Amino acid sequence: MKAVILAGGEAIRLRPLTCNTAKIMIPVLNQPLLEHLVNYLKKHNIVDIVLTLGKLPDQVQSYLGDGSKFGVRVTYSVEDSPMGTAGAVKNAERFLDEPFVVFNGDIFTDIDLTAMMNLHREKKASASIALTPVEDPTIYGVVETDAENRVKHFIEKPRREEVTTNMINAGIYILEPSILSYIAPNVFSMFERDVFPLLLESGEAIYGYPCEAYWIDMGTPEKYLRLNHDLLQRYPHPALSIDGEGLGKDIKFEDEGTVHSLAQIAGPAIIGEGCFIDKNSVIRGPVVLGARCQIEEGAMVEGVVLWQNCKVGKGAKLRNCVIASNCYIGEESEVLDGCVLGDNVGIGEGNKLSQGIRIWPDKSIEPDAISF
Repeated sequence: MKAVILAGGEAIRLRPLTCNTAKIMIPVLNQPLLEHLVNYLKKHNIVDIVLTLGKLPDQVQSYLGDGSKFGVRVTYSVEDSPMGTAGAVKNAERFLDEPFVVFNGDIFTDIDLTAMMNLHREKKASASIALTPVEDPTIYGVVETDAENRVKHFIEKPRREEVTTNMINAGIYILEPSILSYIAPNVFSMFERDVFPLLLESGEAIYGYPCEAYWIDMGTPEKYLRLNHDLLQRYPHPALSIDGEGLGKDIKFEDEGTVHSLAQIAGPAIIGEGCFIDKNSVIRGPVVLGARCQIEEGAMVEGVVLWQNCKVGKGAKLRNCVIASNCYIGEESEVLDGCVLGDNVGIGEGNKLSQGIRIWPDKSIEPDAISF
């Protein structure tokens, strides 16, 4: 099958991380989300990919190219304005003449796509929808099925009293090309709201594929941070079990860097190429340091994702936060739980940021400007 990766949204919920970076290029364990998705599809023998793009398409195209260096074949469908999940697929209709997989571009999962494709063929379904259980289904699209997993009802973002199941639409579909005739051209359209209910009314065979596999919608900074933590803690890559001298296990150095003998690093952690970690500093996993980050003397970094070229000053403290590229954290400053800094942000000496503060790119906070 071919796969369509939907990456045309503006990713407003992920701001300020997506102000300068396309959502699908956000780094996960120092590797763009896009590359993780491509590898996932290849694992299930899908090598023909249609990528729908909106914001910052050149950023994606220059990285992935025609896909050959990643072992896939890529076609691009660029939207002038957001088209919605179904509208984006309709916009790529000229590339879709056989059954195909649709994959929301902010989903990270290890759902068994091969088994789902087999079930789709076995049931002779017009559409198959991956289903996953969640604690709070009221913020998602609930899908009711019968004993044979044939879909009976869709309830989009139900009220608490309307909830009859915790199985939600996981944002992964297998569709027959005939489904495209149900989607109006050149208009904003959503599968969940505009297409799937219409298919039910028309008697089309829609089946759910329930599974308990890992699944997360990384559409907010909080969930993005959780995803990085999850992958380090629950799904460690074999390369993370390297014994660095005096550093213990579960620490991966992606390339050469400098670590002072009096620095303390406790994994799981990924440390990008060219990083500098000074004496008496503490790195406490789960942590991801992007390339060329500097952690100065006495600084503490715990549960943090740093992108590239960040500098953490002497005695500074970072905990459970996300910091994008080219940021500076001044001496004795603190950036704590839930804070998110966009690119090129500077924090002056002695400032304390907490309570989930978000700072947009190219902003600076001078000493004592914010303190809690």
